[in-house]
Amino acid sequence: MFASATIHTDRFLLRQFCSEDLAFVFEGLSHPDVIRYYGVCYASLEETNEQLIWFNELQKNETGIWWAICDQESLVCLGAIGLNDLSKTDQKAEIGFWLLPEHWGKGIIKEVANPICNYAFEKLGLRKIEAMVETENENSRKVLQKLDFDYYKTMENCEIKNDKLISLAIYVKLKHEDII
Repeated sequence: MFASATIHTDRFLLRQFCSEDLAFVFEGLSHPDVIRYYGVCYASLEETNEQLIWFNELQKNETGIWWAICDQESLVCLGAIGLNDLSKTDQKAEIGFWLLPEHWGKGIIKEVANPICNYAFEKLGLRKIEAMVETENENSRKVLQKLDFDYYKTMENCEIKNDKLISLAIYVKLKHEDII
């Protein structure tokens, strides 16, 4: 099992999720602005517990690891960031993130994503991190570009969400030594 990894940045503490985070995860993953472009949505605390189980299973099965993004001083949770669909064979994973809307536009993801990528490359032995973003999600696309993810391609009309076809833009970040 992956060891728990606490990561510090100048302003934030990244730590694994625990059962006490249930209300916070529900707040985020039931908020209409957060879930607009996110793959899951919960209507109750009981349902939200599935997300905490998923976080735990990812780590136990070594297929990913997610962190709560906390303010370094107050320890208040602001959002989440993590890796899933991790493949040791292919040395890659997919990154995902979300923030409560009152924390948007403050450079939080930009500050915490690079240490997560470094952790993936240095500690987990990955060589590639992918991000799949709904094409209409301009904010996340801009963040990925600021994080030096390269646009790879768009998968047109590849998923159905809320009875509507959506397209996904794929972004990729390679470990520095892999860049030719």
